[in-house]
Amino acid sequence: MNEHDEIQSFYDNVYYYGANQHVAASNHLRRIAKKYITSGDRVLDVACGTGDWLMAAAERGGIPNGIDLSEKAVNICKQNMPDGHFTSGPAESLPFGDKSFDVITCLGSLEHFLDPVAAIKEMVRGSIKNAVFIILVPNAGFLTRRLGLYKGTHQKVAIEEVRTLEAWDKIFKSGGLKTRKRWKDLHVLSIDWVMSAGWVQMPLRALQALALPFWPISWQYQVYHLLFA
Repeated sequence: MNEHDEIQSFYDNVYYYGANQHVAASNHLRRIAKKYITSGDRVLDVACGTGDWLMAAAERGGIPNGIDLSEKAVNICKQNMPDGHFTSGPAESLPFGDKSFDVITCLGSLEHFLDPVAAIKEMVRGSIKNAVFIILVPNAGFLTRRLGLYKGTHQKVAIEEVRTLEAWDKIFKSGGLKTRKRWKDLHVLSIDWVMSAGWVQMPLRALQALALPFWPISWQYQVYHLLFA
């Protein structure tokens, strides 16, 4: 079993254990789709998971395409978006033609890839001229992490490489992308996120959710990047 197979097994049997087809786009994702997706856009989400972002894109008239290592996640996408195109496989070798997509996204997943530079090069290969890239990555400068109060997600059992924003920019540049804009990931400003870890952690999560809008971007946990080739 190679490394990709081992990681796929983790996502199929652990991360997506208990996942079902009842997936809905959050208001947070809908706001992003409203800003960057127009009707007819061919949208590729790399590491699409169960498809909540692509559902938001489809609501705006985008044509959903997704790839994920997890066959279980891909099957859920197929059930929810039968008109889309979904496949299972590694991001470092995308089974799509050159110059195929108007918008390419990778949200909260690049840190889990074996070779993020190779994955970005594949995204660039699949993009049309002037395509929009949106990538969400974790920030090693996250204040709670620097204080030793946050140790990472349980996906680190498979692989999780958290970098500084400057290090991520070098990764993007090596893959052929330039950052045009950054913004904070504030999806935590919701009661669902605050309560998602149970009552014991709710006060700390509520405090963090309230603090994030006031923290500088260098202290944020995750940061969105708008990029162009």
